[in-house]
Amino acid sequence: MLELKSIDLKKVKTETLTIPVCEDKDIHDDKIISSLIIRAKKLKEFKGGQGEEVIFYSPSGVKVSRVIFIGLGKLEKLNTESLRAFAGKAVKKCIKMNLAEVLIACPSAKKIKMEMPLPFEAIIEGACLGNYLFDKYKDEKKHSLLKKISFLIKPDETEEYGKLLKQTATICEGTIFARDLVNTPSNDKKPEQFTKLIAEAAEKENLKVKVFDEKELKKNKFEALLAVAAGSESKPRMIVLEYNPKGAKKTVALVGKGVTFDSGGINLKPTTGLDGMKCDMSGAAAVAATLITISKLKLKVRVVGVIPVVENMPSGNASRPGDIVKSYSGKTVEILNTDAEGRLILIDAISYAVKKYKPGVLIDIATLTGACVIALGEKISGIFSSDDELAQTIIKSGEKTHELCWHMPLPDDYKEDLKSDFADIKNIGSSRWGGAITAALFLSEFVGDTKWAHIDIAGPSYIRKGNAYCGVGGTGVGVRLFCDLLEKL
Repeated sequence: MLELKSIDLKKVKTETLTIPVCEDKDIHDDKIISSLIIRAKKLKEFKGGQGEEVIFYSPSGVKVSRVIFIGLGKLEKLNTESLRAFAGKAVKKCIKMNLAEVLIACPSAKKIKMEMPLPFEAIIEGACLGNYLFDKYKDEKKHSLLKKISFLIKPDETEEYGKLLKQTATICEGTIFARDLVNTPSNDKKPEQFTKLIAEAAEKENLKVKVFDEKELKKNKFEALLAVAAGSESKPRMIVLEYNPKGAKKTVALVGKGVTFDSGGINLKPTTGLDGMKCDMSGAAAVAATLITISKLKLKVRVVGVIPVVENMPSGNASRPGDIVKSYSGKTVEILNTDAEGRLILIDAISYAVKKYKPGVLIDIATLTGACVIALGEKISGIFSSDDELAQTIIKSGEKTHELCWHMPLPDDYKEDLKSDFADIKNIGSSRWGGAITAALFLSEFVGDTKWAHIDIAGPSYIRKGNAYCGVGGTGVGVRLFCDLLEKL
């Protein structure tokens, strides 16, 4: 439960209050909070520096059982991500302490020199995203989520920001749904199961749902997708979600890679990191969660989500290096590496989206290449698009949500690396270098004249070490970015 509060701390009983503190500046308008900060800073161990924390129990003058002070560092370095991280830390700390609720003191926008509602929105996001545990498979559940998160703001702000609270919480719920999908182990999300999970959630929000089973995929000649699925006993699927609000003039297509487990196929991956390959459907999770979320938000843009879902396994039926398949578009593809499988299922889904829906904008999102992680690290997604305006719009949404993106090049001469002696195109480049670029160029051959962008989330989709508002595992990256982007579009 989330709520806005404007209370007198001297009169109203509160179990837990968390206060963000800057090292060099008071960032609060509330005189009671400011006095508590002065008392906290008298301690040698707390000056409001980055990462510093201290707790007061039942301080005099207020009806608060405990006050948790969390340092933000110097004001000049404060930004929305600092506030998002503060709120996430506060909530996670309360979870570890087995508390049931928390009241978060929001700083003055004027004093932190930010325009509302950005700082408040960031605090809500951090709190909601921090209030997450994936303990479904644990017999002993040591901690529980907070039952109530409240935000302490001025009396005149409670009505103004009520709608923002609900909207931001809805977007965070979508992100958490995507995290759950990613964190679910592959044995419980084989293509049939994964598709069913998405379909059931989508139907609850009145989205139009169409599921292609293996028979329909064969009938409609999605042969690149089927080639990836050939080695697995789990049958492939493709799920299409449609959000059709009245009066919408634009159509945006989102395509998400859904490989529920990626062994590499015949080009088997090395043992190291294989356990993380349950996350190779993060793009699919982001697209599904986005469609479900925007339906709740009632955005005024038509959005179609096309999600190809397969499991990539080695067997006697698996595709072999050197095989040639005919894609849905009609172009033939020489498969030189079965571990470059994500692009094969994406081209069939992209071609279908272009032909069926003729979108004004098409964006695909995928954990596509390790090369992108090498180039940009684990915290930044790569954007590939020949449309600079679209790329910059995505980057701006990434900056706002802190789902950071970097515009990567798409040089035409690199296409030479994709020329095949035996087919129209091959699925990997001739060189080991620039793998993220050649993968994006491969996809670009199937979008036609459609305004298109490819987002490679191989780095940020999954973290091995938790951060301020996300634990180990799936991050749900893409959902908040897309929700902001679709409003812009």
